Amino acid sequence: MSSSATSTPQVLSLHALNRAALPIVDLAAPEEAPRILYDACRDFGFFYLINHGVPQALIDDMLTESKAFFSLPLDEKEKVSVRHNKINRGYTAFEEETLDPTRQTRGDTKEGFYLGREVAMESEEARSFPLHGPNVWPDPVKLPRWRPVMNAYFTALSSLGLRTVRLLLRALGLPEHHLDDTFTRPMAALRLLHYSTQASNPSEGVYAAGAHTDYGMFTFLMTDHTPGLQVWRGGAGQEDGSWQEVPAVEGAFIVNLGDMLQRWTNDVFKSTAHRVVIQEATEEGRYSAPFFYEPNFDTLVACLPGFVKEGEVPRHVPIKSGEYLLGKYRQTHRDFVEKADDNHTLENHAG
Repeated sequence: MSSSATSTPQVLSLHALNRAALPIVDLAAPEEAPRILYDACRDFGFFYLINHGVPQALIDDMLTESKAFFSLPLDEKEKVSVRHNKINRGYTAFEEETLDPTRQTRGDTKEGFYLGREVAMESEEARSFPLHGPNVWPDPVKLPRWRPVMNAYFTALSSLGLRTVRLLLRALGLPEHHLDDTFTRPMAALRLLHYSTQASNPSEGVYAAGAHTDYGMFTFLMTDHTPGLQVWRGGAGQEDGSWQEVPAVEGAFIVNLGDMLQRWTNDVFKSTAHRVVIQEATEEGRYSAPFFYEPNFDTLVACLPGFVKEGEVPRHVPIKSGEYLLGKYRQTHRDFVEKADDNHTLENHAG
């Protein structure tokens, strides 16, 4: 892997979807979409989502403002570091996260910025649940459009998240509003990411993002056209399968389901491992923005109807959504999740 080569942008047009690596769920095809979504969740754990209703201009603005933030001097970015608050909002530096500690010799070669659903610090919700509270924002003098653009994008993706959950319930033969009460206060999060300009080196344990599964319900990924995302295809072990490149598709979200949805469906749906490997050095690095759509903190995640045969026991015990997510976060973000625990004991939210 050359350190001087320039990576070639990789993007498929909507007219070339027959060459796409994943199933395509088209929200403009309401009769076909539930079946395709069900099959994609069962067989792949990943799919492209098209005709989703999020304006391309808003997507472009989000990526533009993300690049503007990461272009700031490090001392400016550090002013809004996650280390300055207890709710995991703000900037994370390069190599601060390690998603696959068994294979990585250093942290992920990426920096990021966390945004969540805006909750007033003095509210009962913020006092009651970990990781709930207000966002932190870059200096509006330096980035005057940043906050309104990110708020608009967050709102649009929250609506898309609920719309996708309802489509999934239709695919399961359940009323589409069956889970609406569990998404009244979703633990939604937008994470802006900027990957290093340097190539990854898996043979030496250096990854842009280590192999992992996502923790929650659905992840909606928007990325620039720099290749890097790879999805595991094959068995559970990394000896009986292979990593498949997933190119960006013009105007489409790459969507994957997380561990929580796999639990909800008694392992019928697949939370698929994925990673980011930058094959060649780039001039600007790679930019992406995953949006994580999760249920309310106190939602009990128990097997959905129809996924356990009579007389059988579900594979997973019921667990509160927020407790499950915090347990996962501790594995990669222990330093600031512990700060959240300082103000909240999980036992207070067990029922």
